[in-house]
Amino acid sequence: MREFLKYANCTEIDDRIFFFYAGHGHTMRGNRGEVGYLIPFDGKLEDISTFIRWDDLTRNSELFQAKHALFVMDACYGGLAITRSLQPGSTRFLKDMLRRYTRQVLTAGKADEVVADAGGPLPGHSIFTGHLIEALRGKAAQPDGTITANGVMSYVYEKVSKDQYSNQTPHFGYFEGDGDFIFKAPTLTSLKEGKEEVDQMIVIQPVYSGREQDDDKLIEEVKEYLSEERYYIKLDDLINRELRKAMSLFSSEFSLQGNFSNEEFIERLKKYENFTRNIRNIVAAVSYWGTSRYVTSLKKIISRLSDLNDINSGLVVWLRLRWYPLLLSLYAGGISAVASENYEMLAALFLTKITNERRDKNQEIIRVTISELTEIYDVFKVLPGHERNYVPRSEYLFKLLQPSIDDLFFLGKSYESIFDRFEILLALVYADVYETEGYHIWGPPGRFAWKHRSYDNSPLTLLIKEAETLKSDWPPLKAGLFNGSYDRFKQIADEYVSLIAKLSWY
Repeated sequence: MREFLKYANCTEIDDRIFFFYAGHGHTMRGNRGEVGYLIPFDGKLEDISTFIRWDDLTRNSELFQAKHALFVMDACYGGLAITRSLQPGSTRFLKDMLRRYTRQVLTAGKADEVVADAGGPLPGHSIFTGHLIEALRGKAAQPDGTITANGVMSYVYEKVSKDQYSNQTPHFGYFEGDGDFIFKAPTLTSLKEGKEEVDQMIVIQPVYSGREQDDDKLIEEVKEYLSEERYYIKLDDLINRELRKAMSLFSSEFSLQGNFSNEEFIERLKKYENFTRNIRNIVAAVSYWGTSRYVTSLKKIISRLSDLNDINSGLVVWLRLRWYPLLLSLYAGGISAVASENYEMLAALFLTKITNERRDKNQEIIRVTISELTEIYDVFKVLPGHERNYVPRSEYLFKLLQPSIDDLFFLGKSYESIFDRFEILLALVYADVYETEGYHIWGPPGRFAWKHRSYDNSPLTLLIKEAETLKSDWPPLKAGLFNGSYDRFKQIADEYVSLIAKLSWY
């Protein structure tokens, strides 16, 4: 422990700490569950005071300034409170994973298992360590040579679980954070700082299909309730429970007074994101799998979230930021609806009307939400890595929502095109609603806008061509967007293209 704690004062934020232990583990049952121990070389089996508690290591790792720490333990023991927030087979953005804080762990087995000391792929090493070394030597690498901790853990899990000489199942995941420890990334030097759009997407390889699942119980409940209409009331009860929980947190955790600072803004964003995680996942699931029966459920969530924004006094930026939970839900649900081509749900997300107390009128949800948050649009440039983005809010949401949506629906590399399609429809439907109120055409430009410089195959151009080909049979029109009229869509789209061409970055 003395050697371990030396790193408390000598690491910097961009350092990485790799901790490897090979030896014996021990598990004891306590009043609150299992407690895992490591037994050092001078430990005595009859004297528990000579053991090292695993959670002493995890707590003390908070003292390291290094963002990334990976613990690899060739030992079996229990008492690990970890999650697999990054599922094998999912996709992530390399630079984003580097920026995120993380504490990860991979152990050779669980409490009731025995580590095989021999029989592995490399002479002189255990099964676990042998496969670990092979993973690090390149067998867990991406096609471009990138090696990540999650890739290594997935590889080792599969190999050890299936090894004919093995009776153990590795245990792996996060005990804090959700970034990734990067062992090797040959392409990083070619990525230009400040250009988030050129970030590289990596795929964590799938693992043995027979593995034990760390199920998200909430989502499993939602999936079950969506599978049969007889569970409609149970789903409604679940939605009510999560809405009450989230709204209670919103009411108690956020003061509208005080001064603005970059740190406070970022802290509030993170809190809103954490408090809405369950709601966002519910909205995403309902938007992806839901039928007409569940449009009411979606409208209910949207309406209740809008109730948070009653007229009040306070700092303008904090007042406007109260719409951020609703924007997160709109994006999560909208991306999911587009992914499954469930445009009826997309129309419900966009066009459900709520009371805009500041304007004293009923307006479509996208009209209110986008307008309120556009007043503080540039504030998103204070987010690290987004200072020079053309569309910082769009770029931030692109990265933020991808992990959870990919875990739910495994969109892989299609996520980017689906995200762009959603934002284009968001912008055009907003422009339609905005123009109907007597204003000039305007809609929030997203990542798709700077891509429109390549006119022949930009996401916006391709969507317009698709609508032109299908006309009244185009699914968004059949769902009621643009009043179901292709002519109306064409008018809005043509004027919006002209608007995009006038943006300052062209």
